[in-house]
Amino acid sequence: MSRYTKNAPDILTIYFDGSCPLCLAEIHVLKSNNQQQLLKFVNLNDPNLINTEFNCQLAFEIIHARLGSGELLKGSRVFEEAYKRSDLKFMKYLFSLKPFKLLYRFIYIAFAKYRHQISRFIGPVLLKLAKNLYP
Repeated sequence: MSRYTKNAPDILTIYFDGSCPLCLAEIHVLKSNNQQQLLKFVNLNDPNLINTEFNCQLAFEIIHARLGSGELLKGSRVFEEAYKRSDLKFMKYLFSLKPFKLLYRFIYIAFAKYRHQISRFIGPVLLKLAKNLYP
């Protein structure tokens, strides 16, 4: 049994860019590995989204999430918390390693800056692969 339950503080709401194929691939994998329902997803491109809790424009530049307790997370920390709540054991393990987390934080900073350019090249392929691996 997971140490997380469906208590509100344990639920993580991830705000993502639904127009980014690379982002969609990552979200698809997380959604497909969310058996405990500890992850929720909000597409920042949803025309019905009204969010005064944080700057949505900034969330398009750096991924944001909110814990059930209300704490706002940004950047690589979102993925650390998401994988803790997912059913992806290998990713949970990777993000439990302090050296990996530090390396990933630096990589994410560069990635976020060039996300759209990177996504144009590999996003559609990774999205298709994600959908094939996790139908």
